[in-house]
Amino acid sequence: MTMPHPDLVTVLGALLVVLIVASTVGYVLQRRLSPDGANAVVENLNHRIRAWWVMIVLMGLALIGGKSGVTLLFAFCSFAAFREFITLTTTRRADHWALAVAFFVVLPVQYYLVWIDWYGLYSIFIPVYAFLLMPIIAALRGDTDHFLVRVAEVQWALMICVFCISHVPALLSLQIPGYEGRNVLLIAYLVIVVQMSDVLQYVWGKLIGRTKIAPRLSPSKTVEGFVGGALSATGVGAALSWMTPFTMLQSAFLSLVIVLMGFFGGLVMSAIKRDRGVKDWGHMIAGHGGFIDRLDSVVFSAPIFFHLVRYGWSAT
Repeated sequence: MTMPHPDLVTVLGALLVVLIVASTVGYVLQRRLSPDGANAVVENLNHRIRAWWVMIVLMGLALIGGKSGVTLLFAFCSFAAFREFITLTTTRRADHWALAVAFFVVLPVQYYLVWIDWYGLYSIFIPVYAFLLMPIIAALRGDTDHFLVRVAEVQWALMICVFCISHVPALLSLQIPGYEGRNVLLIAYLVIVVQMSDVLQYVWGKLIGRTKIAPRLSPSKTVEGFVGGALSATGVGAALSWMTPFTMLQSAFLSLVIVLMGFFGGLVMSAIKRDRGVKDWGHMIAGHGGFIDRLDSVVFSAPIFFHLVRYGWSAT
């Protein structure tokens, strides 16, 4: 087994320190404000911190495991997210074969293509071949009730939960001159900027948030929180330029793109939840909802970040 890059060890060590500090703060708050578990805010905070321990440990192990570990982790995340999405769609018995193909053929093939670096095919496999195949399979079952809606929902689920998320491990295939052997840091960079943006927007919103930015979609999001969080996360991304092939200015630009796409992705996924009358996509992750609730920002930012880096810095 190859040793992880020293910069990756540094990043994981820093995250470990942050988790230890957060856990200590959560413990103190619980002892002082919620010894009997009655303070919902403190209890939710500690649920989130415990969930972050699990998520960061899994992510760290995957990153250390290299290409295979990262690909398997995000393939599992895609499977879990796709399952959550499908539970909110209007599928019928006639769609079962199409769904089986989506889960057990399309999803693994997409990640296999990413794993073998076949960009020419994994970049079009779902939006071309799977999108044409799924309606054919559904149509052969002969059920035309709400056919267009059913097909479109499954196609959108594949696009969001499989195609977009698969661009995270695809970052490992980029051949960037002078950056050989460090691509795993691009994944860490993307995830850190996205998650820091979510956290900082929440913090700024609680501190100075007044003006609702999209009250019907996400009542807790404010203009002040968005601006403060976006600028702060952009600053974090600029400060992390040392772990990327970008200059500090380039890193700030890419971080801003990531933040904006992540924010709008969150709004889109919130709109879908409101349409379906649910608060969270699932309940697999205590304090965080479902997998899509944690991945909604990554979903929209990953393919954009991937292609900006591929066409701006990669030799392929």
